Amino acid sequence: MMSADERIVPVLLAGGSGSRLWPVSRDDMPKQFQPLTGELSSYQETCKRVSDKQLFAEPLVITNETFRFFARRQAESVGTKPLVVLEPARRDSAAAVAAAAVLAERQNPGGLVLALAADHIVLDNDLFLAAVSRGAEAARKGRIVVFGLTPTEPRTSFGYISPGKPLYGHDDLFEVAKFVEKPDHGTAMGYVKDGYLWNSGNFLFRSDVMIAEFQKNAPEILKAVTAAVDNGAEDLGFLRLEKTAFEQSPAISIDYAVIEKASSIAVVAGKFRWSDIGSWDAIWEVTPRDEADNAVLGAALLMDTRGSLVQSQDRLTTVIGMEDVIVISTEDAVMVAPKAQAQKVKGLVESLKDAGHREASLHPGEHRPWGSFKTLANGERYHVKRITVNPGGILSLQKHFHRAEHWIVVKGTAEVTCGEDIKIVHENESVYLPLGVVHRLANPGKIPLEVIEVQTGSYFGEDDIVRLEDIYSRK
Repeated sequence: MMSADERIVPVLLAGGSGSRLWPVSRDDMPKQFQPLTGELSSYQETCKRVSDKQLFAEPLVITNETFRFFARRQAESVGTKPLVVLEPARRDSAAAVAAAAVLAERQNPGGLVLALAADHIVLDNDLFLAAVSRGAEAARKGRIVVFGLTPTEPRTSFGYISPGKPLYGHDDLFEVAKFVEKPDHGTAMGYVKDGYLWNSGNFLFRSDVMIAEFQKNAPEILKAVTAAVDNGAEDLGFLRLEKTAFEQSPAISIDYAVIEKASSIAVVAGKFRWSDIGSWDAIWEVTPRDEADNAVLGAALLMDTRGSLVQSQDRLTTVIGMEDVIVISTEDAVMVAPKAQAQKVKGLVESLKDAGHREASLHPGEHRPWGSFKTLANGERYHVKRITVNPGGILSLQKHFHRAEHWIVVKGTAEVTCGEDIKIVHENESVYLPLGVVHRLANPGKIPLEVIEVQTGSYFGEDDIVRLEDIYSRK
């Protein structure tokens, strides 16, 4: 067993948006937190992948403030208790990796750090861990290690790595001769023929080595991020990086800022199956398929259809006589495209945003620190929601000036504050909250609480919430 100081610190980069996987992935809940290929999200699968306490320390998760409670909740659901670090602005991956290196160095000087994209899929965990162990040898000797994969086809959506001479007598560990960016198809064919590797965009390094490379190649990023860490603050168990300092960092990827300029780089030729699930055709590739080569997720029925991906949420979706298509059906949007044109979804989302469609960025349901809610119906004088409160979740103590509310408990047990009274409300029971009364909803139980909320009144906007007390420090 390794000592605590020898364990690798995993860093999960979980702040991306993933617009190519619309309509499932949207700005308010992107692809890394969505169960795209099974019951768990890629973020949860990544948490599980680095859960061996003999090999790994508890992870750092770097994400956007919007996802903080959701990221912690998803991690804890698979037995991981990460330190969640909040980026106050989007600055691409270089600033996130710099923050991880600074934090890891202060925790364990010269320790190993494994930076992983939380929105990637790895199908062979044992082979992945073998690649990490191989790379650790080079990383401990001061090299930054990248993970490459033998191409299965000439993909134009990946960067490539040209491996150089073997290192330390291994046949799967090399110096990096050069990095090359996403090629055209003809160039990609040449790369595959010449033994190039796909660049997975995941890295293993010593924290002091990465800091030194930032100091040499991107000192402005290191300066801004170090100040953001120095002036960061603990907030409800999260580490919030200081906004003004962090925003001074340029927005640039770790590849451009450091990796492609670093003086000592190695590549492990991984044998695990991997995908960055950057588009719906990539989801089709890593999802189990039937005898007709169809990947079907959710309630769907296919006839005379081949080579297609059909994902259906909340409704039955049927497809007849199609080949090599993608059909994605959600509660409020449907997307249909030839599989060969999956990369165009990002442009579609941009067009939807330009046209002012709410669905381009927001899901029908909205997540909150205590759980989530979804609008079921609305009219001129009424608004109906389904509210889900996680075990231990507590809504703010609040009141409204323009609406009354009626809560019907359909699952679990609710603790309801209504004026001076606090009462327990069970399944199939309800409570009426008159306009202007101070009230609160909480879940004291061990299972999720589900409540149907019927609002009646003249105005239902979120700005008609007057919070008097809130455990999540919202105003």
